[in-house]
Amino acid sequence: MEWKAKYPTNSYIYANIFIMKKKYKWGILAPGKMSAKFTGGLKLLKNVELYAVGSRDLIRAKQFAEEFGFKKFYGSYEELVNDKEVDVIYIASPHSHHFEHTMLCLKNRKAVICEKAFALNSREVKAMISEAEKQKVFLMEALWPSFQPIYRKTKEILLGGEPGRIIHLNARFSFQAPYNPSDRKFNLELGGGSLLDIGIYPLIDALYFIGVPSEVIAKASFAASGAEDTISIILGYDSGLMATLFSSFRTAGGIGCDLLCENGNLFFSRARDMSQRLNVAMNGKENIEYSLLPDGMGYQFEAMEVMKCLDEGKLQSDIVPHSFSLNLMNTLDRIRQSAGIVFPERD
Repeated sequence: MEWKAKYPTNSYIYANIFIMKKKYKWGILAPGKMSAKFTGGLKLLKNVELYAVGSRDLIRAKQFAEEFGFKKFYGSYEELVNDKEVDVIYIASPHSHHFEHTMLCLKNRKAVICEKAFALNSREVKAMISEAEKQKVFLMEALWPSFQPIYRKTKEILLGGEPGRIIHLNARFSFQAPYNPSDRKFNLELGGGSLLDIGIYPLIDALYFIGVPSEVIAKASFAASGAEDTISIILGYDSGLMATLFSSFRTAGGIGCDLLCENGNLFFSRARDMSQRLNVAMNGKENIEYSLLPDGMGYQFEAMEVMKCLDEGKLQSDIVPHSFSLNLMNTLDRIRQSAGIVFPERD
């Protein structure tokens, strides 16, 4: 049996109906592939004004602004954050620069949604959260999975009780990437390695569905640049529950998560185009498959949450609160320590 979901782009999928109060002027800090994907989601929303782009390269900022229809472009990040008309800024610079750029925005009282990984370590994340609270400015990590319909459908089924208790979680994200020591994926100075780039997604699965582990064991292999390119992780919980996580740039293993439960299993996956599938296999019953390919690759849901929070005067999201981002980074720190992953001059 297959069930295909379709969510209207402008519907607010976390509540029944939410009507935005104002049109927000968005800024993009560091135009690139991720910013292009996120902007594709922004363009689907009626309460968004594509306002300004900031880059260290003026020509690049101009090209991005013209391609996507932004009104202004700047050749520095400082000019972007000093534009008084900008309401909220999306940050998509390399992991190594998230802390610096988030702090720049917050100190200039700009609301921020920053790509994962939020920073390079929990010390930096704590400082970012502290600054947001000090300035009374909204801050959220752009954790794509938490806003997706399939992810939320899985949680709904689990809370309904039919699958019973989760016994084991297995999650993975891997693809083959050509080795290039200067590419951000393999450059330690940019926070390179599969863990922060794609391994963070299996860890999000574990934290979202079963919580913070009491024990972490990790083993990694390293590229010639010193960046980790493959990592396997075991998470242990006081309840006896365990999770196994895997990420790699060396094998095309795909993207997915298996939730093995007392009364059946739930398997969800997605492709690089963000098409999502959930297979529900309850013991003794016919399998049910849910599938969805969201408009805008699903990035509009993150933007909708940011603007909903701004409308309500919130400084953080209930869906991705500061505490979740801090737990995520604390666990990433523990994984890196176990696997021997070190970022020079930052750890």
